[in-house]
Amino acid sequence: MQASTLFTGSRGTLIGLILLCLVLSLTTDTFLTVRNILNVLDQVTVLGIMAIGMTLVILIGGIDLSVGSILALAGMVFGYTVHPDYLGMPVILGVITALLAAGACGLVSGLLTTVARLPSFIATLAMMSVARGLANIITDGSQIVGFPSWFSDLSIVRHFGFLSVTVALMLVLAVLFAIFLNYRAAGRNLYAIGGSPEVARLSGIPVTWLTTLVYVVCAMLAGLAGIVLAARLDSVQPSSGLGYELDTIAAVVIGGASLFGGVGSIGGTAIGVLIIGVLRNGLNLLGVSPFIQQVIIGAVIALAVAADTWRRESK
Repeated sequence: MQASTLFTGSRGTLIGLILLCLVLSLTTDTFLTVRNILNVLDQVTVLGIMAIGMTLVILIGGIDLSVGSILALAGMVFGYTVHPDYLGMPVILGVITALLAAGACGLVSGLLTTVARLPSFIATLAMMSVARGLANIITDGSQIVGFPSWFSDLSIVRHFGFLSVTVALMLVLAVLFAIFLNYRAAGRNLYAIGGSPEVARLSGIPVTWLTTLVYVVCAMLAGLAGIVLAARLDSVQPSSGLGYELDTIAAVVIGGASLFGGVGSIGGTAIGVLIIGVLRNGLNLLGVSPFIQQVIIGAVIALAVAADTWRRESK
C-alpha cells in the first residue's frame, strides 16, 4: 500500500503531459489557443467524471467493465423520464431516476463481487451486458432527441467566458474526491483494501461494505456522465458509451494507478484524462486517421501498464 498523495505515482505522467503539449504547440498552429484548450476540457468532461469513479475501483484492486453500458442506461432512463414524448417529468426527477438506476447496477456488481465472490472482471462483464440490454429495451433501440434548451446550455454556455457548468461539475467532483481520499479515514481505507483486503479486514475495516459502496459510487458517476453526455449531444441513445470503459481504465492507469490496487490518486487520474484528451485533440489537428489514432492510444496504454509493472518489480 502506498500512502495517498494528490499526485501519487504520476510525476512522470505530468512530465509526459507537458512534453506532449509542447510538441503539439510546435507542430500545430491552433493547439495552444484558448479556444482549443477550452474545447479539450469540454471533450474530456464525460471521461473525467467516469474516471473518478474508476479510480476508486482500481484503488481497491478491482475493475469495472460496465461503466460504458451504465452510462448508456442512465442516459436512456433520463431521456425516457423527461422527454415529452414519453413520461415528460421534470428534469430533476429524471436526473434522480437515472442516478438511482445506475446506482442499482453498481450495487448488483458490488454484491456479486463481495457476496457471490465473483472476480470483479466477471461480475462487471455480466453487468455490462445486462445494462446495455436494458438500455436498448427502454425504447426498443431507438434514440431520444431534444431536451429543454436550458439543459443543453449547461454544456455550451461558458460562464465568465471560459467555464461551462458541466466542466465545473467535473472539477468540483475531482476536488471533493481528492479531499476524500487524502483527508478522510474511509478514503485512506480504500488504499488499505487495495494493499491487502485480508489485512484490512483484520484491522477492523469494513471491507465488504466499502467495496460494495465503491462499485455503487463508480456506477452513479458513470450515470452522471451519461446525463452530461445527454446535455452535450441534446440526445441519448442505447449505443452510447461503447468502448468508454477502456478509455476510463486507461486514463486511471496512465495517471499512475496500479491495476494491482493500493496505488493511485485523483490528481494522477486527472493528468491521465488530460493526456488522452490532448492526444486525441492533437492527432485530430494534425489530420491523423482515426484508425491510426486507435493504434497510438493503444500503444500509450500498453506503455502505461508496462511502466506500472516495472515500478512494482523495482521495489
